Amino acid sequence: MPELPEVETTRRTLAPRLIGRTFTGAVVEWPKAIASPDPATFAERLRGRRIIDLDRRGKHLILVLDDGSRLVVHLRMTGSLQLAGPATPPTRFTRNTLLLEGGAELRFVDLRKFGQLWLVGPDEPEQLPFRRTGPEPLDVDFTSQALAELLRHRRGKLKATLLDQHVLAGLGNIYVDEALFEACLHPELGVDSLTDDDIARLHGAIVAVLRRGIENQGTSYRDFVGPFGDMGSNQEDLRVWRREGTPCPRCGTPILKVRSAGRGTHLCPTCQPAP
Repeated sequence: MPELPEVETTRRTLAPRLIGRTFTGAVVEWPKAIASPDPATFAERLRGRRIIDLDRRGKHLILVLDDGSRLVVHLRMTGSLQLAGPATPPTRFTRNTLLLEGGAELRFVDLRKFGQLWLVGPDEPEQLPFRRTGPEPLDVDFTSQALAELLRHRRGKLKATLLDQHVLAGLGNIYVDEALFEACLHPELGVDSLTDDDIARLHGAIVAVLRRGIENQGTSYRDFVGPFGDMGSNQEDLRVWRREGTPCPRCGTPILKVRSAGRGTHLCPTCQPAP
């Protein structure tokens, strides 16, 4: 699933190529991907709108338009945005195509059809899908103390808590596993059992793995590619995720795959002792 680094990679790649361009229409081939408004209204309202900025909130990509509207894209499990010319044949998984002046096409590609798009007007903030999302882990005010405050009074297991987008924005299965390994914390630890030192290590690990993921232009394990079909390289730098059976890079113990928070979870049983 594209997580914060993959969405940020998409944003950084598309921003210089989209800002200032105008939509001329939309071809809605998979109407269920249009979360709001209805597909016909979506296409009508998008036509003639100029892109003035690209932003990101957690795992949501946000195209800011000249009338104050926002086109919000959630890639979900297998989605990507592809920028191509009209002469480039679309892939078989192209679900919707947003047309741009000059003939370019912004294609929403999604194998499993879980991704969604919203076109939200300036007077419709209640329609924004990220309105209850937690803080951004790469913001300057996300400090160790801020993380401690977020976790205060919570009683759940650590991995499940970090996956909750209402607690912290942008983390998914890959980067939670990597951060917990970096911090030497077991995913089944109770959040209320963490010490100040645990939280400080966890904070540093979250920031480090997300920054590394962005520098490597995302993790292309199975489905994620950038807007021009380029794969990221972060899968080559992962320490534990999808490394079950290989030696831990820290101590040499074989990496295990277990279940935590209902997800396949990768850890070192020596570096991350069970509670």
